[in-house]
Amino acid sequence: FVAGHDTLLPFEPEALGDVTGLDLVHLQCHMGMDALSWARRGARVTGLDFSAPAIGTARGLAERIGVEARFEVADVYHAVDVLGSTYDITYQSLGSLNWHPDMARWAGILHALTRPGGRYCLLEGHPMGWVLDDAGEQVEYPYFPVPGGQRISDDGPAPLPR
Repeated sequence: FVAGHDTLLPFEPEALGDVTGLDLVHLQCHMGMDALSWARRGARVTGLDFSAPAIGTARGLAERIGVEARFEVADVYHAVDVLGSTYDITYQSLGSLNWHPDMARWAGILHALTRPGGRYCLLEGHPMGWVLDDAGEQVEYPYFPVPGGQRISDDGPAPLPR
């Protein structure tokens, strides 16, 4: 990542278009690599996550790669008060949606953070997509947990050594 690798999936920049000069908030940003990838593409980025160690890593990465970004530690349900701003793009990446037990409350937060005419971008998937082979044509991996765990590598799935 430090050498310039972009963590965004190929369709994300195409979907959002040119973000140069836009204010983007990445909610539940973890260590901030997706947020910093957007910053490298010209967005003014703010990231928020409840994990102080993750935000510390994000801040360190931003400094190390020479990218200006704001990162805040807070529960996402306090984002409106903590961030005190609105954004052109409100963004969430994989694995964040399942943390919201109250979707109506969550929608209110998104509404409050996103400027009129702004966009909300959610990158999420269903676990069924993770069981398919690389071509997405047939089931290759188990949907349910395998007793003892499982390791998946370039050689395919295999039980973990005991």
